[in-house]
Parts: sequence; structure tokens; C-alpha cells
Amino acid sequence: MDDQQLIKKLRSKGYKVTPQRLAICKLLLSSKNHPSADQIYQEVKKQYPTISLATVYFTLDLLKDLGLVQELGFSDRSSRYDPNTSPHINVICPKCGRVYDYEAASVKKLWSQMVAEMSFTPLRQRLDIYIFCDKCSKT
Repeated sequence: MDDQQLIKKLRSKGYKVTPQRLAICKLLLSSKNHPSADQIYQEVKKQYPTISLATVYFTLDLLKDLGLVQELGFSDRSSRYDPNTSPHINVICPKCGRVYDYEAASVKKLWSQMVAEMSFTPLRQRLDIYIFCDKCSKT
């Protein structure tokens, strides 16, 4: 999604498009790292030193409501944010917390088959696999 599409989507829902909000959106929507709210805050704060953590959380909630990101909550009560809302598997290292996406045609095909067999339409999906990443499996 380019800047103009994002701005149009935000304005169509009645949200103001501030430079800080746009910076948060652009950072998260281009991320492959599944950042936490604090990681987003620390990164955007470099460009906008007066930004508040509350602004980051409000913008994350807005992006979730628009269906542009998915919140990945974990048992330790932490959350990470995933801009990839299409069917995929989140591969998670329980030791270091690294999260990355596994996307394959087989995952999308299986998801399509499952949805076709259901008597309802899922609102969203989340598939997680926990493994020790290459770095953590060596320690």
C-alpha cells in the first residue's frame, strides 16, 4: 500500500493523518520483523522526539480496526504486530522471540480448503509454529 492509498483509507474512516501517525503506519506496514509497540515507538521517536507511546498504541489499534495489521499476543503478555494478514504461518523462537513468516502455496491452499469446508467465514487467522531458530539451537 503506497502513501496515498494509506492516507485515503485513514481519511475515509475519519482519522487525521498526522506526520507521526503516517510514520508509524509506514514503519509497521513495511516491516518484516513483527515489531512490538515499544520497538515502533523507539524507531519513530528518532524522527519525532515528542511522540508519545500512547500515540503508537492508538495508531496500532486503528490499523487493527482497519484490518491492515494483526496483533500477535503471547503468553508472556507481550504483543507483536504483523502487517501480513494473508494466510501464512508465524514461525516463532521461544528463546529469543524472533518471529518470521512462512508463506507457501500449500498453506494458502490448505486454508482455502478449510474455509470451504466450514459453515462460517473466519474473521481472521493465526497459525504459529514454535522452533528454536538457527542461532538459539546452537547455544
